[in-house]
Amino acid sequence: MIQREFGFAFGVTIIALILTFWYGFNTGGLAVALNFLVIAVVLGIMEVSLSFDNAVVNASVLKNMTEKWQRRFLIWGILIAVVGMRLVFPIAIVAITAGLGFGEVANLALNDSVRYGEYLEEAEVVISAFGGTFLLMVALNYLMNPEKDEHWLAGFERRLAGLGKLDTIQAIIAGVVLLAVTHFFVVPEEQFAALVAGMVGLLIYLAMNAIGGLFDPNDMAAKAGAAGFTAFMYLEVLDASFSLDGVIGAFAVTKEIVIISAGLAIGAVFVRSLTLFLVHQGTLAQYRFLEHGAHYGILALAVIMLASTNRNVHIPELVTGLIGVAFIAASIWSSVRANRRELSEGKSQPN
Repeated sequence: MIQREFGFAFGVTIIALILTFWYGFNTGGLAVALNFLVIAVVLGIMEVSLSFDNAVVNASVLKNMTEKWQRRFLIWGILIAVVGMRLVFPIAIVAITAGLGFGEVANLALNDSVRYGEYLEEAEVVISAFGGTFLLMVALNYLMNPEKDEHWLAGFERRLAGLGKLDTIQAIIAGVVLLAVTHFFVVPEEQFAALVAGMVGLLIYLAMNAIGGLFDPNDMAAKAGAAGFTAFMYLEVLDASFSLDGVIGAFAVTKEIVIISAGLAIGAVFVRSLTLFLVHQGTLAQYRFLEHGAHYGILALAVIMLASTNRNVHIPELVTGLIGVAFIAASIWSSVRANRRELSEGKSQPN
């Protein structure tokens, strides 16, 4: 089972580490090569810890997709995740925010990583506003779903579900939060850019959600291709929102864009393999509150990203990752307790 689910991830990891060693050896010899190897492994672990809750949410979407689209999520999706979301997308954001050409920024990323890192840090407000707003919508849409009949934090979630009966309430809340954040957290000269970025994140979520609503779950066989593509794109945008924070955090570890790409690629492919593992093992059904914990972790990450629009606020990536892991662990523990309680009550009932 482990070989089946994680064989592709281990293969990509071996290739990434070989290329990392070769790049480091050609750059500065054996010592540099070994140092780059360690950094790539650290970045991979950091990416997995930051995105574990992403894997759980991905699994909740992926379980309804056909096996063909599940394979595409792993193979095609990893190319988009590594090349598109963790390399091209940040370059595009830097180009837009800095007013530079895409080719010029790409050249900086490859040949002047220090300056590229500085531009990327300057774009952090825009990145945080976009990613934070999108992830806030992901969390609110789940926690405020009036049709959700399983509640982890029962009293709190029932009140949220009651509010969710109001149409578009999630978008209204996210919009109000975005306006408040840009007004009180962001410096005046960056407020407009942050507001636009946040609105783009909000609109992309609403668009993906609306397109997904076109497909009747009872008629998925006839529309499997279109529905699968829509779900696939939703997962890629979700992955992008998670990866943006990781890309910025990676520059605190190293300025070498090649090593950053290798490390994040290792983390990304393991997250995707973990997603398929959760689907095939039926883990979401076994641990009833796991999906709840993942969305609380996403909510925490959204709050952290929106708070990061204030340049004086910096929460270490380790803390961010640990918060998500803590919610996941707590939800698993609660699920096990609930399962044992049900089993005990079932045994105690007379036949």
